[in-house]
Amino acid sequence: MYENHPKSGIWRRRRARRALVQAAYQSQISGLSRAQIEKDFLDNSLRKGDKAFFSDVFRKMSSQQSELDETIKPFLDIPVDKLDFLERGVLRLAATEIQYRHDVPFKVVIDEYVELTKVFGAEEAHKFVNGVLDRLCKRYRDTELDNRDL
Repeated sequence: MYENHPKSGIWRRRRARRALVQAAYQSQISGLSRAQIEKDFLDNSLRKGDKAFFSDVFRKMSSQQSELDETIKPFLDIPVDKLDFLERGVLRLAATEIQYRHDVPFKVVIDEYVELTKVFGAEEAHKFVNGVLDRLCKRYRDTELDNRDL
């Protein structure tokens, strides 16, 4: 009924990001292949989510993990491999969007992943994620930051 409503795209992306956080977590603990995890989510969890967005971000995150870890490493006070699985997954996903999805405003990336960290993460994890993503955006989305008040 509301399929073509302007906000339906927002909710479809939001559902995709929720599934992305779960898929990133699962990929770290299950030993399943990226293809199997992606298929499971596309077939079972994303009936109303943005499947193309999910696949794009999940594939990029999965194939670029080492590079993404190097991207977030300067903003951490502990090694990437010592991060909680959820926080590491969230930071990799957000870094993927910040670096490769310039169609998504950085504020949306930060807000969405901080909110998802509140839902799935430890009590204060969202504050840590927010701080890392804020600094990451300042480095990789500086043009967008410079133009936000125009």
